[in-house]
Amino acid sequence: MWKKFNNLKKIADTGIVLIIRLDSEQEALAVAEAAVKGGIKALEITMSVPNALHVIQTLAEKYREEEVLVGAGTILDAETARAAILAGAELLVSPQLNPEMIKMANRYQAVTISGAFTPTEVLETLEAGTDIVKLFPAEVLGPQYVKSVVAPLSQAPITPTGGVTPQNVHEWLQAGCIGVGVGSYITKAAQKDGDYSKVTAAAKEFLEAVAAARSI
Repeated sequence: MWKKFNNLKKIADTGIVLIIRLDSEQEALAVAEAAVKGGIKALEITMSVPNALHVIQTLAEKYREEEVLVGAGTILDAETARAAILAGAELLVSPQLNPEMIKMANRYQAVTISGAFTPTEVLETLEAGTDIVKLFPAEVLGPQYVKSVVAPLSQAPITPTGGVTPQNVHEWLQAGCIGVGVGSYITKAAQKDGDYSKVTAAAKEFLEAVAAARSI
């Protein structure tokens, strides 16, 4: 009964959803595990990762008894949404408004983050029943855009994806975002030398930046 509430709280408490979009199953698993060691509580495994459903299943089983939310990203249709849920995903993310994904997720009480770009899309995404609105691609808009959008749509729980760093995350949060989607800053920290302790360190750094921004 309280599972969805608790899953939303994992995102709210840390303020970060880690987007894992990598070129191999092994790397995706290694990065996910290293990031969790650094304090990340919400993982989005994109469907572009080779054997993504197996990655999701492996992580869902590994963290079943821990406070980690395992999800699937780049969900474009109801069929993929259902497959991800069966694999163990309790979070579904789409880059655009996807009513069929939201309907499927709500049926099984999975958390949804659905993409939007304009104020019209933000409102339509809320009306479709999503839990969180993913502002995407955020790097072409900037924090000031969020501030303008939430002025008339203060009820919109927005998380930007694209271009968010520990150095600018305070700007996004102060503009009205409830959290952020983070990718390569953390996931590619070990890409040059395979030292996954750097992923753990990057995760800690980002979480500390979010905490500091929230305390202002």
